[in-house]
Amino acid sequence: MSELPPDDSEQPDPVDGFDEIVAAETDRDPDLAVIEAGSRTLRTQGGPPRADVPARPADPEVDKALREVEAELATRWGETKLEPSVARIAALMDVLGEPQRSYPSIHITGTNGKTSTARMIEALLGAFELRTGRYTSPHVQSITERISLDGAPVSAERFIETYQDVKPYVEMVDAAQEYRLSFFEVLTGMAYAAFADAPVDVAVVEVGMGGSWDATNVIDAGVAVVTPIDLDHTDRLGTTPAEIAGEKSGIVKRDATVIMAQQPVDAAQVLLKKAVEVDATVAREGLEFGVVARQVAVGGQLVTLRGLGGEYPEVYLPLHGEHQAHNAAVALAAVEAFFGVGAQHAQPLDIDTVRKAFAAVASPGRLEVVRRSPTVVLDAAHNPAGARAAAAAIGEAFQFSRLIGVVGASGDKNVRGLLEAFEPVFAEVVVTRNSSHRAMDADELAAIAVEVFGEDRVQVEPRLPDALEAAITLAEEEGEFAGGGVLVTGSVITVGEARLLLGRG
Repeated sequence: MSELPPDDSEQPDPVDGFDEIVAAETDRDPDLAVIEAGSRTLRTQGGPPRADVPARPADPEVDKALREVEAELATRWGETKLEPSVARIAALMDVLGEPQRSYPSIHITGTNGKTSTARMIEALLGAFELRTGRYTSPHVQSITERISLDGAPVSAERFIETYQDVKPYVEMVDAAQEYRLSFFEVLTGMAYAAFADAPVDVAVVEVGMGGSWDATNVIDAGVAVVTPIDLDHTDRLGTTPAEIAGEKSGIVKRDATVIMAQQPVDAAQVLLKKAVEVDATVAREGLEFGVVARQVAVGGQLVTLRGLGGEYPEVYLPLHGEHQAHNAAVALAAVEAFFGVGAQHAQPLDIDTVRKAFAAVASPGRLEVVRRSPTVVLDAAHNPAGARAAAAAIGEAFQFSRLIGVVGASGDKNVRGLLEAFEPVFAEVVVTRNSSHRAMDADELAAIAVEVFGEDRVQVEPRLPDALEAAITLAEEEGEFAGGGVLVTGSVITVGEARLLLGRG
């Protein structure tokens, strides 16, 4: 990729005003210049409609067929049982005719913010009249959410048809491999095949876990996005940000452009070293792009973003929290890089189109309001970093006088760290469990919660419907107009099940 031409007198100094951006950034250390390690950087000036989570199919026959597909997929290794290899998915791509190579792609890894960032990237690309395919995980309510075309989940009929199309090839690979293709590998193959069949102009692909051996990593993405890295899946990815970054850096391909959210310094060092090795170009949040300003607005926030091509003022983002503003900056830079801003030209994207795209963004289960009086908010935070972001955002956006937490977490997560992040904002917490086999037992969760909150602030309701009812009752104790609220969190599965119980989808 070429660098920006050296003389562009009509553009302002790319570093001008960026001291203010760096100073205004979050507590994630923005000063990565000391560890550039010779990496090239992008120092340049250089949607689809809102879609809700789909419900079960109304047609009984289609619903039955979808359940049969879900049952067949459930017989495979789940997403938490992994064998670190791309051999099986590569074999599937081979027999399918390499569908993932028929369109360009943007590949997204990181610990938190991947799905929201993917949705923003998708909205921006769609607003510029490109046909998009988006592959994300896990789903909130319906498995069909994972594969989207043109900004909306594929229909149940199309999901079933895609599965039936790839099934003979899946069975062929199963017979030739030591282990059968996993649940996630089959879904990844389905997504890549569906995108080729559509066909799409660009695929937006979120990794399932890690990077180098993730099933999605059979694409050669021209743009690699790394959202903030923190500790999660430490039993598989590593126990430090640097170790985790080493795994996630596997999505960075030769001559690609890396859009890097602000990272812990040790993680940034690893990512930049990988960029040098493969001659990738790097753009870093807080230096080449970032959040210039933001203020709370009704239903979200108003942000001014610094992109690779210049400044984008007064962009309305209908999502809550500072972390979502940072996700928006990353998404904007990724789309600019995809369009060649900074490498081929230095003009910003059309501001009206950018504003239209961001205004249409939705991210179900991410500080999503699903009920009023009292207000019930859902957030899929499932690790300490995500919980800290959600706790800060809910305090900023809602200002509840009394907030009750409903927490149902998975047993393989840092549950204590998650609860500690929410302790300052929860008046009381109702612990429960979701229907997943991975869910932590409610009594076991309660024992940890008592250590964090104290016995008087913890209530145990093993059934999620009872937990929701108990939390709403507690929130209403101060009276109808007292400003009580409920936050349901701890797991994407908990949020999805609560969403159904509260009448969404």
